[in-house]
Amino acid sequence: MPRTDNPARPKLGDVAARAGVSTGTVSNALNHPEKVSPETLQRVHRAIDELGFRRNGAASALASGTSRTVGLVVIDLMNSLFVEMARGAQRAARRHGFDLQLADSDNDPLQQEAHLRFFGAAQTAGIMLAHLDEPDETVRALRRDGIPVVMLNYAPRDADYCCVVIDNEQVGYLAASHLIELGRRRLAFVGGMHDIQPVALRLAGARRAVSEHQGVELIEIDTVDLNPPSGAVAGRDILRLDPADRPDAIIAVTDLLAMALINTFASAGVSVPDDIAVIGCDHNSMAWGGAMPLSSVTMHGQEMGERGIELLRRELVEPAAAHRHERIVLTPELVIRESTAGRGAQDS
Repeated sequence: MPRTDNPARPKLGDVAARAGVSTGTVSNALNHPEKVSPETLQRVHRAIDELGFRRNGAASALASGTSRTVGLVVIDLMNSLFVEMARGAQRAARRHGFDLQLADSDNDPLQQEAHLRFFGAAQTAGIMLAHLDEPDETVRALRRDGIPVVMLNYAPRDADYCCVVIDNEQVGYLAASHLIELGRRRLAFVGGMHDIQPVALRLAGARRAVSEHQGVELIEIDTVDLNPPSGAVAGRDILRLDPADRPDAIIAVTDLLAMALINTFASAGVSVPDDIAVIGCDHNSMAWGGAMPLSSVTMHGQEMGERGIELLRRELVEPAAAHRHERIVLTPELVIRESTAGRGAQDS
């Protein structure tokens, strides 16, 4: 007589019936989440959670202990920081015999959740997550299932995670100090979304640099987001000020904001850097296509990816009782170009 206290493991069709969709939709939700609407993704994943569904391939990999695949989920591949991060991770993964799978969440939390769930269902050996917020329940569930998660470019409040970050307060400090050393005295910090950790830390660093010099002031200009159109809006707002009241230097929290500011000033006949010097903060190659070479601060993305793989490998091989979570903080470096130092400036 069949046992009723240990039901059979749920199948794909059970998930489809619970979610009210076809089995093909469930398959897409697991393998190609970009083809499924956010609302349907939520229904499918809710059904997966309620039924305790696990894929067959995942169970086999877990049982055999042979999975050598690690996942990297990044927030936005349009930012070269995350491209460099992937390159560094790929190099280190190959060195240690891992296969790296890369996923881009395209600034969409639901897409990020779908990628994490996919890696979890596939029983990926471990995951690196480059996000700008605290680990959520999806991340915590992965760790409860025995899948280590290393955070990149974000330092969680919870010390129970390995992570690799850049010293973003020092990023802001270097940018502001450079402008002050050039003789600029009325600085503006352009960037909104202060709940994002790198933004808040870069602003704190700029404030610290200004506080160390008498006669220097810092004004803060908020933007609705960190995209180029917001930089153009901020630039037009600055141009509306009386020339005597305008900042003589700008720290843009991202390079894309910085380039939008420079383009806006150039269209109005305001000279950069003679009238207003401009520096970015994240060394994004997407901003290098402008007419003026942009001063910025390095993020060491490749090293971040490499060190992330090293932390993940250690967490995989060390006994749980012996493993100690580590926070690696990389030191940023100033890169001086024409937007602050004038024509003929060399990268330094």
